[in-house]
Amino acid sequence: MQDWLPAFLSGPQAGLLLSLPLVAALVGWFTNWIAIEMTFRPLRYMGWRFLHLGWQGIVPAKAGKMAGLVVDHALTRLTSLSELFRELQPELLAAHISDHLNRDMVSHIDDVMYRHHPVFWESLPWLVKQRIHARIRRQVPVVVDGIVDELAENIEDLIDLRTMVVRQLSANPALVVRAFREVGASELHFVVRSGLWFGLLFGCVQLAVWLIWPEPWLIPIAGLLVGWVTNWLALNLVFRPLEPVRIGPFRIQGLFLQHKAQVAQRFAALVADEVLTLDNLLQEIMQGPQADRSRAIIRRHLTPVLDNNLVQAVVQFAVGAEGQAQLRQQVLGHVMSLSLHSLAEPRFHHERSRMIENLLYRRMLVMSNADFQNVLRPAFKEDEWILIALGAALGGMAGVLQMLLA
Repeated sequence: MQDWLPAFLSGPQAGLLLSLPLVAALVGWFTNWIAIEMTFRPLRYMGWRFLHLGWQGIVPAKAGKMAGLVVDHALTRLTSLSELFRELQPELLAAHISDHLNRDMVSHIDDVMYRHHPVFWESLPWLVKQRIHARIRRQVPVVVDGIVDELAENIEDLIDLRTMVVRQLSANPALVVRAFREVGASELHFVVRSGLWFGLLFGCVQLAVWLIWPEPWLIPIAGLLVGWVTNWLALNLVFRPLEPVRIGPFRIQGLFLQHKAQVAQRFAALVADEVLTLDNLLQEIMQGPQADRSRAIIRRHLTPVLDNNLVQAVVQFAVGAEGQAQLRQQVLGHVMSLSLHSLAEPRFHHERSRMIENLLYRRMLVMSNADFQNVLRPAFKEDEWILIALGAALGGMAGVLQMLLA
């Protein structure tokens, strides 16, 4: 027994055999790293699609589907559009829009009249114009309150949240990738790092097996197992077990769930800043599939302003019935454009985003663990077998190379 170790260390294959744990560690690290990279890169298909030779990152390739899963498993369980709008305080939205409209609405009407009927508008008595201006200013807050209230009451009919988010993210796969990378940053780093340590552990086992059973063909099999097991273990330890399990003094739980507060904060901030922004919601109301209904609501509330006896008489005298209809459309377009512009003001937009973020964050903290894991799990679950198989293939190739060098 005493002569065994010196004989082994002086043998021709000693260096190669002692390298088994090191190589296994590198294989474990590399296969996990390449698996993560191939989950997210490249953003666009690279290769010859017609020959089925090429690759696109799993997440960007299925950006729309991933977005739909996140909406189904996370957003719709966190809040409804009605609740979201209430959180944004519609009365403050209305007051903010009214301030901007009151500053610009009168000058807009003056611009339109001077552009198309300068002589008539210039000759109109100053007192008449002031009465028109004063009436518009008085009615704008009432009109805007009515518009915002009705939009808020009908928000579920005016916006299809799933369709909106899927359309946005399908057109921007880079944002989907960024979302998964930022939300699961700690967990993704763990997957890569764990490959190194799991690989080292299995490499030591491989060395022990070789010392007992020194067959060269065991090296590629061991490499394949290292690649497969390290990927499988890493992916599962991120999400499993769902609930804490005590093994002696140790408390074991999926890493994603251990970091629930940090994940919730990152997810809520990203959604509030990039997806469910006030600007995106209003763009969807004004320009989405139900934009005609939104315009009808705005038009109905604007009608009392433009149909006031004095305003109507002046406008019809100046531009006629047909011109009045055109003026209505111009005013409607200006109201929508100015409303969107006013709400995009950086400070106001930032405050609303933080309201949305706080709502989502609070709701995520009380989600069940099963629901919570679905924030990130869809990125891996469906095609994780590809990542595990890739790890096994790369590990097997490294083992074949080692066997040839033996």
